[in-house]
Amino acid sequence: MSAVLDQPVLPSDPFASLNAEQRAAVEHDIGAELVRPLLVVAGAGSGKTNTLAHRVARLIQSGADPQRILLLTFSRRAAGEMGQRASGVLQRLLGRNGAGSPITLPWAGTFHAIGARLLREYAGRIGLDESFTIHDRGDSEDLMGMVRHEIGLSNTAMDRRFPLKGTCLSIYSRVVNSRAPLEEVLQSTFPWCGEWEGQLKTLFGAYVDAKQEQNVLDYDDLLLFWAEMAGDPVLGPELGALFDHVLVDEYQDTNRLQAAILTGMKPGGEGVVVVGDDAQSIYAFRGATIRNILDFPNEFTRPAQVITLERNYRSTQPILDASNAVIAGALERHAKTLWTDKASGAKPQLVLIPDEAEQARWVCNRILEHREAGIKLTQQAVLFRAASHSAALELELMRRNIPFVKFGGLKFLEASHIKDVLAVLRFVQNPAGRLAGFRTVQLIPGIGQATATRLLDAAAQAPDPVAALEGFAPPARSKVDWDAFCVLYRRLRTPGLRWPADIELVKQWYLPHLERLHDDAQVRAADVEQLALLAGGHGSREAFLAEITLDPPEATSDRAGPPLLDEDYVILSTIHSSKGQEWKSVHVLNVVDGCIPSDMATGNQDDIEEERRLLYVAMTRAREHLHLVLPNRFFIKQQASTGDRHVYAARTRFITPAMLKHFEETAWLDAESRHLRKPVPESIRMMVRDRARSAWK
Repeated sequence: MSAVLDQPVLPSDPFASLNAEQRAAVEHDIGAELVRPLLVVAGAGSGKTNTLAHRVARLIQSGADPQRILLLTFSRRAAGEMGQRASGVLQRLLGRNGAGSPITLPWAGTFHAIGARLLREYAGRIGLDESFTIHDRGDSEDLMGMVRHEIGLSNTAMDRRFPLKGTCLSIYSRVVNSRAPLEEVLQSTFPWCGEWEGQLKTLFGAYVDAKQEQNVLDYDDLLLFWAEMAGDPVLGPELGALFDHVLVDEYQDTNRLQAAILTGMKPGGEGVVVVGDDAQSIYAFRGATIRNILDFPNEFTRPAQVITLERNYRSTQPILDASNAVIAGALERHAKTLWTDKASGAKPQLVLIPDEAEQARWVCNRILEHREAGIKLTQQAVLFRAASHSAALELELMRRNIPFVKFGGLKFLEASHIKDVLAVLRFVQNPAGRLAGFRTVQLIPGIGQATATRLLDAAAQAPDPVAALEGFAPPARSKVDWDAFCVLYRRLRTPGLRWPADIELVKQWYLPHLERLHDDAQVRAADVEQLALLAGGHGSREAFLAEITLDPPEATSDRAGPPLLDEDYVILSTIHSSKGQEWKSVHVLNVVDGCIPSDMATGNQDDIEEERRLLYVAMTRAREHLHLVLPNRFFIKQQASTGDRHVYAARTRFITPAMLKHFEETAWLDAESRHLRKPVPESIRMMVRDRARSAWK
């Protein structure tokens, strides 16, 4: 018996689970002197993450140095998962059955996180101070608002509706990420702001100056500076030489800057592998462009090879047939037809409903039916185009005591108490950061905006920020609290303080202020404790501030997350937030023109095509059951010209009459809790469609 146990474990083929196309992607140019660029067009549910992880393991097995592999993902969690999967594959290759140290991929992370790291390392060569701090979206909006006020544009807004700070930042971000002229961005995306082009140019120039003066960067700067470095004739080749292999996940979600980074670092495309699905490109509002993945094959000096993954491991064939039909109507795409060996006789449902109220009742009924059939609530999702579309359903779920979680709660970094603690740490890390300082000093009772402004003006002119704070004369009633803050600030600025002692000191100072500022201080204090725990997982204050900004936790404990008293709950989610997820049963609300596509997103053909892809993404989240719900009419309240009224809706234009063979059409009427489900006669369907079309006109 012992002799058998002592025999070495023979490695099995770690690639046996891959299909032929996945294996071709994994083996692409292994052993070649120059690895050609590769595009893996990975259809929904086709195992792209698994394929990319196996590719990483295969590269390392063939002799690639993990230190010279750049893996770019869209979340830190995805990067970590990729490394874990690659480690598992390598362990099987070596026959260790899990023994040995896991692979570490030091250059795995999000575009923004890797960009921040490179900018920190190259700061001195590109005119940055390496102690820069990074503003999150909220901080960037506040700084834009501050600059907007300082140059007098807030007064303009009193007369003629100058864009608010959030809109100004969105315009600025779109210009930076799309690399398009301001005039073009205003015409295509913000037409109502077109008259302010000159003032916006002035504002954006002042905003950039303010960032430089305060030694801060925003999210867009992390890509902008990296792209400029990659495009530099000296720095570009130097950056490219750091890495033998560059792998990018979710390439359909990249913007022009991110594409420029790749072509700048690797103009020949050597070692570049990108994975994505043009049919799931749905983030144009963030600056992403489908052109990156469509044009990739000819983007480099060497043409890219293209491998398409069409086998789906998620959905049944009827769901795939319907989804394939919807996306086949796209004007431009990488052609693919998803297939599976998961046979099923149940077609997706097109459910015709009289109105939104009955839609909510029908969905609740169906959720409970599925639950009785053994499908947990957590395996059921309701998806919608806009967050407001679920209002009636949420009321009905509460009325029936069906627990649910709606994706899109208050983000962790948006909570005021978290922003307070981070502001103190940022003000210590970067005393020139005016926004962090402004927020921090106003936490002290008796110090308002005017006093804070005088203080920061004085500190900006002083060579020693600690001495400047200690020499400031606060209002009399603030003196005790001000002195305590100065003691804290000096300790935090003292060299040799070992992280994470910093955040413990800030926490002890802040918690009494939290009690004073918030009625629900006990709940908020739990978030502060959570922040302190997160801080312990980072090597320094600088690293923590960068990473918590670039990859924040999803939500605060008191404002989002699953119900505390129920272990089972339905998922409600916008389609955008559902990407990358899957459920046994999926309901899609309001599959009618005006909702999908949204009547706010039909200004041009590109917008309409993205709306088609949104529907496709929603449909391909379903594993076994898919229900597309079509309310016949909507109640519109308080219309200025016509008063309250009903409008009629037509089935979404993305499901044409020729596609109806892929669906089971049913109608549902609710009469005192009795429901009738039956096929819809063609004559009734045609009448409703014609009436709806005339109503929309």
